[in-house]
Amino acid sequence: MPDDVIVLGVGMTAWGKWGRPFVDYGVAAAREALDDAGVDWADVDLIVGGETVRNGYAGYVAGSTVAAALGFNGAQVATVYGACASGAMAIGHGRAQIMAGLADVVLVVGADTTPKGFLAPNAGERPDDPDWLRFRLLGATNPAYFGLYARRRMHLYGATESDFAKVKVKNARHGVDNPRARYRKEVAEEEVLASPVVASPLHLLDICATSDGAAAVVLCSTGYAARRGAADGTGTGPAAGHGRPAVRIAAVSTVTPAYPDTGLGLPDIATDSTAVVAPPPRSFRDSIAHTAYEQAGIGPEDVDVAEVYDLSTALELDWYENLGLCPTGDAEDLIRRGATALSGDGPTVNPSGGLACFGEAVPAQAVAQVCELVWQLRGEATGRQHEGARVGISANQGLFGHGSSVIVVR
Repeated sequence: MPDDVIVLGVGMTAWGKWGRPFVDYGVAAAREALDDAGVDWADVDLIVGGETVRNGYAGYVAGSTVAAALGFNGAQVATVYGACASGAMAIGHGRAQIMAGLADVVLVVGADTTPKGFLAPNAGERPDDPDWLRFRLLGATNPAYFGLYARRRMHLYGATESDFAKVKVKNARHGVDNPRARYRKEVAEEEVLASPVVASPLHLLDICATSDGAAAVVLCSTGYAARRGAADGTGTGPAAGHGRPAVRIAAVSTVTPAYPDTGLGLPDIATDSTAVVAPPPRSFRDSIAHTAYEQAGIGPEDVDVAEVYDLSTALELDWYENLGLCPTGDAEDLIRRGATALSGDGPTVNPSGGLACFGEAVPAQAVAQVCELVWQLRGEATGRQHEGARVGISANQGLFGHGSSVIVVR
């Protein structure tokens, strides 16, 4: 059975707010990824789409919708949904098919077009749907939860609004040289703190926008890569890796919380009790990366670059600890001394600029994280390159206890 999966090609649109059908973005990213891989669409065995819930049935069957737009070629098809974890789950499905020997070449696509304002549940009366209830009962948009998480950091670890602002300053600086980023302007800490408060203690510039965009990856077996001369990046020709290092997927984790789950997560409005049950050995978010590290046979000390789910600046600080980049309560020290910036002495976090510079395009963002990690490991992230990067990790979280992480290595 194949024990390795190669990321042969990556592609991504620029992100913005254009209101076009999601499939337009998905096709553009897919074609770029295929071109980057040197693979014809006709040679793809399986296409996996990340579902988008905002485009009717076309979005619910995103894999087939993108396949139709590219021109049906008889490939197998799948569509997966896990809210913001959708892209990583799609990559995990494609990887599993390759590892099982059921496909040689897989195209994974995530694309979305988002409405103006905060994301909200689909229309309709659903009193048994926690995502619907939190809006109806509490009026709690996503930033309300981000504010609660931020307050928790302030209470437990002494975080300040200045610490949160420093995350935005760092990510904005990284995004300036990223041609695909929506926001490409440096900001000062004072600007962040002067922006309107959205969900105290978080300001407008602490919270990511919603965006349109797409990302895609081409995965293949080591056997296919070897036949094309791309297994080690030394071959020549259109599909031979262009002389660049081969990047492998070392792990994909998609985990759920363990009972009792006492960390409030979207869209919950209450948590489990620990009155009679001892808490699990690690938190839900900690387990996302821990599972990936176990799969890959590495640890956080091996990580060079990380793309994490910075829906808010405070959440990025949480991810430092969840990924094991520092002990619990030490994230503020990392950001204060600039350790996670490109110029810092630790792993670079969100060299792409993160969601702070891109905004949220739900089924696309976990795929976009992997694209950035691949560019970093290839040495192709011009203007934002972490020199010598060999190991990258992504992390994100979706609704209802979805969380995922992808590790890539070269």
